[in-house]
Amino acid sequence: MIEVKPIINYEEFSKIDIRVGTILSAEKIEKSEKLLRMEVDFGFLGKRQILAGISQWYDPKELIGKQTTFVLNLQPRTMMGLESQGMLFAVGLEEGSKPVLIRMSKEVENGDGAR
Repeated sequence: MIEVKPIINYEEFSKIDIRVGTILSAEKIEKSEKLLRMEVDFGFLGKRQILAGISQWYDPKELIGKQTTFVLNLQPRTMMGLESQGMLFAVGLEEGSKPVLIRMSKEVENGDGAR
């Protein structure tokens, strides 16, 4: 069973910067069993390198051109010698289950944020 996280107030939630981006490139990271390196276009916010532990579920080629959601205001994190400048925001908390990418019902501007 997944543990429910504690209740936070609106001010705490509003600090999370969730943005839409289009994946321009994706590749497996050599010597990593889980990580993919993606270059993501966030429109007026520019392009960022995002690392995500999803390689056991997603072929990098199928991600290219997909528009999905990312958290952009996390402190950068170095993994396998590469810096991740955000985090993929996907659904699926169950350990070992395939994360589901969030898709827009229609195309939106890269860099558009959640409200």
